[in-house]
This record gives sequence, C-alpha cells and structure tokens, in this order.
Amino acid sequence: MTNALPEASPLPVTRPPGCPFDPPAELARIRAEQPISRLSYPDGHQGWLVTSRELARAVLADSRFSARTELMHMPFPDLAMGEEAPPAAPGAFTDMDPPEHTRYRPLLTGQFTVRRMRQLTEHIEQLTAERLDFMERQGPPADLVEAFAQPIPGMVICELLGVPYADREEFQRNAIVTVGNEPGEDFVAALTALQEYMRELVLAKRAEPTDDLLSGLLESDLTDEELTNIGATLLGAGVDTTTNMIALGTFALLSNPDQFAALRAEPDLTERAVEELLRYLTITHTSARAALADVELGGRLVKAGDTVTISLQAANRDPEQFADPDTLDLRRKATGHVAFGHGVHQCLGQQLARVAMRVAFRGLIDRFPTLRLAVPPEEIPMRAGLIHGVQRLPVAWDEA
Repeated sequence: MTNALPEASPLPVTRPPGCPFDPPAELARIRAEQPISRLSYPDGHQGWLVTSRELARAVLADSRFSARTELMHMPFPDLAMGEEAPPAAPGAFTDMDPPEHTRYRPLLTGQFTVRRMRQLTEHIEQLTAERLDFMERQGPPADLVEAFAQPIPGMVICELLGVPYADREEFQRNAIVTVGNEPGEDFVAALTALQEYMRELVLAKRAEPTDDLLSGLLESDLTDEELTNIGATLLGAGVDTTTNMIALGTFALLSNPDQFAALRAEPDLTERAVEELLRYLTITHTSARAALADVELGGRLVKAGDTVTISLQAANRDPEQFADPDTLDLRRKATGHVAFGHGVHQCLGQQLARVAMRVAFRGLIDRFPTLRLAVPPEEIPMRAGLIHGVQRLPVAWDEA
C-alpha cells in the first residue's frame, strides 16, 4: 500500500468534441493506469478520484465513507464552497449517514408499495399518451424537452406527493425553473415559492390526508419540517434526472439509427434498452464521499478527512465490467451499472424512474416511428453541470 503517486490533477470535465454522450476522454486513460488516483480540488484540497466500477461500488457501499456534504470538498470550480457547508436539514436524507439516514429510508421505501407503483404506472401511461396527443396535434417540428420529456416527470411527482390538480400547473412551472436553471432571480423566486407551497401542502395533508406518499408518512413521528424537506428532496432528485434521461436518451437513439430501428421493431427490448441507456449516458456523472477513517482502497491509503470523488460515468464505461463499453448496444445486459448509485444511498425512486422511461420511450417510438432530429446533431444545445443533458431537442416526424 503506497501513496507514491503522480502529482494531483483537477477533475477532467471536457467531453470529446462531437461526442455529446461520451465522458471526458482523460477518464479512460486514468482508469486504465490507476483506478484510484490523486485529485486536486478548487479549494486546494488534495483528495482522490475513483474511476473503476469495482472501486466505485466499494466506496459507495462502505460505511467508512460519508455522504454528508459538510465533510466534503467539491471538485467543480463553480460548486466549490468558500466556507463549510451546513449539515443536512431535517428530512434531507440523501445527505445523511446512518443512523440518521436509517430513520428515514425504511419509512420512504415502505411508501413505494406494489399498489402505488401500479397506480403511478397507469398515471404515467395516461400522461405519456396525453403528451403524444399534444405533439401530434401541434405537428412537427417540436422541442421534445418542452413538449414531452419535461412535463411527464413533473406531473408524476405531483401525483406521488398528492399535489391537488388545481395547483399542479404552477407547481410544475416552479419545479422546472429550480431544477433546470442556474441560480438567479427567477431561480430564487421559484425555489421560495416551492418551499412555501411544500410547507402548506404538508399542513393540508395533516388536516385532510389523501392517498399519496406525504399522507402515508403522517403515521410516523416525522415533523412538518422533515416532511417538507422530504418532499423537496424527492422533487429535486426525481424531475431533472428523468427529464434528461428521456431527452438525452432519445437523442442517443436518434444518433444511432440501427439501435432506434431495433427498439422500434422489438418492443420486448424496451426494458433492456432502458438499462443500457442508463449505463451509456450516466447523466448523474459524478458522486462523492468523505472518508471518516483511514481506509485502504485499491492499494492506496485514503486518510480520514479525504474527499473521494467517484466518476460514475467512468465506472459505467469500465471494460472490466462491460465489453465494448463506448458502444450503445440495446441488447447488452447492462446489469451492475451504477447510474442509480450503490449501497444505502442507491436511488430510492429508481423503479419509478425505470417505469417512466420504459413507458416514455415505448410510447414515443410507437407513435412516431419516423422520429428524427430536426437540426444537425452539432446544433443541439447541451447542458453542463451535475446533470448531463440537453437544453432543447428539436425533432420532426412524417405526418400521417
């Protein structure tokens, strides 16, 4: 075990020109040479970068590595914190470790019952059909993000949380602003409105429970503040990610005509296709943990206090796990990817996200089998940040 490594370098973030679906090329070289390597952070911290699938899963499953953001250093210059971040707010379970995290997770897992999943699946199918009807009435071209990929996850979260129908349009409008934009006046206004609305929604559920996740949690000892922050956490985690998986996934399919044709011809391929798109795109491309103790990892000594940045996108392109990993192959059995994370913090709503993607992709391809990009691929505006995706996706199709 040694720390005699080359000088630390910043996290590679620049994707290859003309390859909007591929991770930064430097990550593959780093993974091949040293799957755990030194990483320099914008605030001067010297931590670690993990790029192999094996080590990524090891870190994410090890209780000696903390998910508490106040213990971490951020590898992205625009997210680097000038001072220590505050501890997680009550109910913000994704930024907590056991035993605090353990208090919330079973309560929430218990709300994703077979009955509720069936109800939500029916709701997703209805929403998808409605958005496809809208696109068909409007005719081509259309921005797939605005017309299709964005509305569906937002309305599913409304259904999950029990937002009354009369409030859903404004709720979704504010949600879109908060999850898809840089901080500014509009962002602050929308975030404030959502936080206040969530508080009011919790109080309304207390007074008159309905058949939804928030109401289902009322029998626990959770406070109103905790319920409010749980609702906000589910909103933040569920809308932007699924939106960008649907939009970027469609972009990837249309950029690989043979794969699009295979999925169009073989409906039974849909479930496997979703898993491969999750692996191939890895839109939540980076995660992090803070070492709570000295840990030997991949032959290196990670010391207590060190931040370990985990490149999920590099792990999901690891040739040790996935043959020909840089190729989109919908027939691949992409078992073992880490697109939803791993360990106790693995995405709580992953099954719901999978349902939304399966229904959305299947419905879109069946309704518009001639779907195609309406502009050259290089003109598609891409998003930067913690969630990879597209800002807009102009598409067209042959009208009947």
